[in-house]
Amino acid sequence: MKTIKDAWFMIQGDFRGDKLRVLWTFLFSILFMGYLALLTGMVVDDVLDSNGQTGSLLVDFLLVSLIPMLGFTFSRRTMKYWSEDPYTKTLAYFRSMPIPSAVILCKRKFQAVLAFVLNGGLFFVLMYILSSHLRIELSLSSYLSFALSWVGLGLVLTGVYISMELLVSGRAYFWLTILIVLLSMGSTFLIWLAGGNLFLYSISYSQEWGLLSPIMWGMLLLGMISVQLFSKWTIHRLKSRDLI
Repeated sequence: MKTIKDAWFMIQGDFRGDKLRVLWTFLFSILFMGYLALLTGMVVDDVLDSNGQTGSLLVDFLLVSLIPMLGFTFSRRTMKYWSEDPYTKTLAYFRSMPIPSAVILCKRKFQAVLAFVLNGGLFFVLMYILSSHLRIELSLSSYLSFALSWVGLGLVLTGVYISMELLVSGRAYFWLTILIVLLSMGSTFLIWLAGGNLFLYSISYSQEWGLLSPIMWGMLLLGMISVQLFSKWTIHRLKSRDLI
């Protein structure tokens, strides 16, 4: 409990410390999520209008590569992870204070949850507004089921990304991110070759089950398990990580 309180205190300190940075991050999130929602909504409309005959593979590619990004806060500092390696510098700063690794990790998980609330809320609300076919196919409760199903997938990979942020350098993080995206897209391609489609599956289950969708609850549970397992592994590895 003390770990959670300390991590939340650090989050509150971030909000109080640099209000301009928080405001910039919020405005950038609105613009970026609006762009992504418009792009994805156009592809979604094309898929639903053609009953899955066109664009079904593209929409899967978009969703599996974009949804995990909803768990990040977008700022100048985080965008410079290649050249300045801010994750490693921040970790070294916290360790010098010293702040326990469990608190640092808990803070990052709080940030991921808040980012999913902000970015995910903007992305899915805007996509529902911009996509006329989604509004026809899904009621609000069914769409919430659809959105949470994909958030669950995002959480599965969030555990992986958090581990990478804390355990590897900025350049290694970049190449590992590229690898994860390629593997995710490769998986959707194999599913497509087998005659399946993740987007259409999630639409179908959301229509039929609503908030009782087994896919939604299964993905959310899998996401939470992933975050916890990778968190334990990360804490173990942080003990021996060289930050120089």
